[in-house]
Amino acid sequence: MTEIRRAAELLRAGRLVAFPTETVYGLGANALDEAAVRRIFEAKGRPLSSPLIVHVASIDMARDLALEWPEQAGLLALRFWPGPLTLVVPKQAHVPDVVTAGLPSVGLRIPAHPLAQALLEAAQIPVAAPSANRFTELSPTTADHVRDGLGSRVDLILDGGPCTVGIESTVLSFAGSVPRILRPGMITRTQIEDVIGPVDVGGGAESPGQHPRHYSPRTPIILGPPPSTGRGARLDLDSMPRDASAYAERLYGLLHNLDREGYDWIAIELPPDTPEWAGVRDRLKRAAHKI
Repeated sequence: MTEIRRAAELLRAGRLVAFPTETVYGLGANALDEAAVRRIFEAKGRPLSSPLIVHVASIDMARDLALEWPEQAGLLALRFWPGPLTLVVPKQAHVPDVVTAGLPSVGLRIPAHPLAQALLEAAQIPVAAPSANRFTELSPTTADHVRDGLGSRVDLILDGGPCTVGIESTVLSFAGSVPRILRPGMITRTQIEDVIGPVDVGGGAESPGQHPRHYSPRTPIILGPPPSTGRGARLDLDSMPRDASAYAERLYGLLHNLDREGYDWIAIELPPDTPEWAGVRDRLKRAAHKI
């Protein structure tokens, strides 16, 4: 707990702390401190046009940041929080514009990782935290990935072991007239619709992870048959878990390992086009050099 207290003190002092969530490791700063949030963008090389997700300790803390809290958002928070679902709602004026890329809405979630929860409870502030990696590069699912990618740009890295979900959260927006999934994840459209009814699907500016190229290792990824030349690795459905959750948990860690091998390419077979695989397929397509 000493390290948790130190991390909380650093966050309150405007410093950067990398910490584990169940999805990926986040690079956190006090979401209400504009100067601290700007350090996130500098450390990652991330454009200010890309909004950040704010992590909170409770639904009450989330509602303090929301100008409006739709009934459907409340139902989803009760069902899926803590967990890998981000809810985008109209923001209060005291949420700095740098957090939201100047948009009038903010993405909120309660992470499920016990270390993240302990940090948020100790800090008692909302924490803006994108993935703890250089912008568009492969997201980190271990503390070593953070060290390799960001090094001294981070003031403290909390090591909570490997992430168990393995890809970034589902993002659902209430900024329009109809709820819309902006980024798929392991909370599926089917699960969401079971709680609140029909939702739309399609990316928007309110969500991170919308750049055409994202989540990419240095080694070129090819979705489909492997090339006939060069030295590479092949990931097909016979060599990977057939369960979407197990596949997602393993994916980024495996790509980090393969990226260190000096291959010319990594060829990956796309998994099925079904709701439970939507998050994995999205990450693979954004990471790919060629489909």
